[in-house]
Amino acid sequence: MKRQPLRLAILEATRILDQAGVASPRNDAELIVAHVLGVERGRLPLIPLVDPAVIEAIGQLVAQRAKRIPLQHLTGWAAMGDITVAVGQGVFVPRPETELLLEWGLKLLRGREYPVVVDLCTGSGVLALAFANARQDAVVYALDNDPHALAWARHNADARVEVGDTAIRLYSGDVADHTVFAELDGLVDLVVCNPPYVPEGTEVPPEVAGYDPPRAVFASGHGLDVIRHVVTTAARLLRPGGGLAIEHDDTHGRVVPGLLESRRVLRDVVGHTDLTGRPRFVTALRG
Repeated sequence: MKRQPLRLAILEATRILDQAGVASPRNDAELIVAHVLGVERGRLPLIPLVDPAVIEAIGQLVAQRAKRIPLQHLTGWAAMGDITVAVGQGVFVPRPETELLLEWGLKLLRGREYPVVVDLCTGSGVLALAFANARQDAVVYALDNDPHALAWARHNADARVEVGDTAIRLYSGDVADHTVFAELDGLVDLVVCNPPYVPEGTEVPPEVAGYDPPRAVFASGHGLDVIRHVVTTAARLLRPGGGLAIEHDDTHGRVVPGLLESRRVLRDVVGHTDLTGRPRFVTALRG
């Protein structure tokens, strides 16, 4: 059968996803095509023609994505920094905006040898593993209270060790427990957290409502209850000059910085926006 232009397949995939209400139709179309072809997205312009079987495979994945199945569930992976991790049913799918926490944390750690990093509410383990990959000298601890998430995190951690990354120290526990990581009190250089923060009752996209575990998305107390525990835990874990970065809902642009400012031991509280200009995470230093 005659080979077909890849460019037209991408345009058709984009059209279908746009009509289905997918937030980033062109982006998702190109990532699906790259996944089917087994190439990096940036190489797609170098492939003018593909076989009909490729077009069919693209169409099948596009049809599933049009049903609002998360792209990462279709490809089986999500990216953070220079790494990818496996994701699927039972674990929260990492979002691109969380890379901002990684970037801020890595800047803070510059010039610090053998830093201690703690990732609270680790989920798939992607943030902890990204730090371990970028800073091979770091000692990275990761915590979650969901056994399903921890199973994914353990799988991903084992896979990173196989490719030469430093192992992370993965624990089952709850940030509400005032004894969690008590042996690290005053010794940690960086605490990061992407906690459940969406206020209960908030309408969310189908990709979230149907696939992300609710306990990893929603929090009581107008979305702030878990964050309050994270602030308390971080305040005792951090060494002087250590840093804290917490992702939050875009409706929390004032209240979460206020929670950090209310802790006497925390200083230099700064709110940060995501790539769309919405309030997305807050940072502070231990005095």
